[in-house]
Amino acid sequence: MSRIGRLPIPVPAGVTVTVAEDNTVTVKGPKGELSQKVNKDIKVEQVGAEVLVTRPSDSKPHRSMHGLYRSLINNMVVGVTKGFEKVMVIEGVGYKAAAENNGDSLNLALGYSHPINVAAPANIKFETPAPTRIVVKGIDKQAVGAISADIRALRKPEPYHGKGIHYENEVVRRKEGKAGKK
Repeated sequence: MSRIGRLPIPVPAGVTVTVAEDNTVTVKGPKGELSQKVNKDIKVEQVGAEVLVTRPSDSKPHRSMHGLYRSLINNMVVGVTKGFEKVMVIEGVGYKAAAENNGDSLNLALGYSHPINVAAPANIKFETPAPTRIVVKGIDKQAVGAISADIRALRKPEPYHGKGIHYENEVVRRKEGKAGKK
């Protein structure tokens, strides 16, 4: 059995999980609603306050899908109850960020000749507790990670001075500059 796939998914109070005929799992909670289409071979069923994901055989495709769909459904349950967030740090002289339109867009000054505006996808909000910190919040873990990666790609951290956008716990390897004459 898959170590991840065999674990039951606890469903907290206030969250409803429904499985449609076409194997689409829908999770509704206090923060919103998410749905995920599951492969027809993987069986998803709710037993009491838990959701169980089972596979029909030990073939390689079934084993790989077993843990995948269990993790996706668990992320949906966590997303509609607690939500997900990524914290990003901006380093560099004059680099700054500002959330606009109640968190629906982000205005970035990253050393280019123009400001960069990033629009938030559905169910995503931006916060800027400080001009050099960006917090991306949402209920969909994949969407939060994708928009965070897009923002980071606007000005990746460079290894000589460390300027750019990086995740809060990311370690940016620094290189030594050119050696001078002796």
